[in-house]
Amino acid sequence: MLCLSSAVVFGQSSLNYQPATITAVKPHHPVWSSFDNYEVSLKVNETVYVVLYKPPVTIDSVKYETGRQLLVLVGEKTITYNDILGQSFEVPIVRRMPSVETNQPK
Repeated sequence: MLCLSSAVVFGQSSLNYQPATITAVKPHHPVWSSFDNYEVSLKVNETVYVVLYKPPVTIDSVKYETGRQLLVLVGEKTITYNDILGQSFEVPIVRRMPSVETNQPK
């Protein structure tokens, strides 16, 4: 019974995560910080979320991640994602906007 109930809990919690695609990465240099921060645009369904990402001091590979897909949990003010080791991280949402896709005839 315990195994079955944990499977139900994991099944329900994983339903909230949605696929996202990194569509843009641009530097964000506030005056008060000497570290590189980035504004990362994530497309989730029909919405683009711009989040403020602060990489660990020695890792700045996010600037090469455009096009990468990942699973995210969209909250009211934050987006949660898991790294390759399964650790969860929250990043603040700076702004959100509808996705603009042009449907041009081929």
